Amino acid sequence: MLKIGDLAQRTGVSADALRLYERRGLIRSERMANGYRVFDPEMERLVKLIRLGQSIGFTLREMEHVMATLSSRDLSAAQAATLIQDRIDAVDVKLAELTELRRLLVDLQDQACPLRG
Repeated sequence: MLKIGDLAQRTGVSADALRLYERRGLIRSERMANGYRVFDPEMERLVKLIRLGQSIGFTLREMEHVMATLSSRDLSAAQAATLIQDRIDAVDVKLAELTELRRLLVDLQDQACPLRG
């Protein structure tokens, strides 16, 4: 079990953000007798997934949907695979958008400084 500070250190996410994730149902903890939160080590992987999703442009609300869907016990393996593929497709779209944005920025940079590169 990990205390909130340990989880924060392992994931690079602040304790405040972890509390927010917990309030929004993205992760869960148990309470010790002294009131401290303790997290299952599996939460480290989930927090990293949430942060990665956010870093590539998914909103926290979108990540809530992803996490709730993936943790649903009512999904068949085929349904889970379909949902994961949908997320992969969304990532591919974002990658294409970012690639185009990068190309445009490089063009602008070349125009601003024709001697570059």
